[in-house]
Amino acid sequence: MTETLDLSGYKCPLPVLKARKALKQKTPGSELLIICTDPAAPADFRAYCQAAGHDLLDIGEEDGRYLIRVRSAA
Repeated sequence: MTETLDLSGYKCPLPVLKARKALKQKTPGSELLIICTDPAAPADFRAYCQAAGHDLLDIGEEDGRYLIRVRSAA
């Protein structure tokens, strides 16, 4: 089951910081769907996932919101 974290309205670096906290509480292999409105979020999450070892599964855009799906690292 994928948990959703709505971070609409937050600006960099808060979306990544809040997602990092949520991912630390997840079991390895769990998925998190992050909803953001900050235009910097896609690049921020690419860099964060690469540095932290999480799998960035998908980045989409819908109605001015970014939908970012991440699988937590083992």
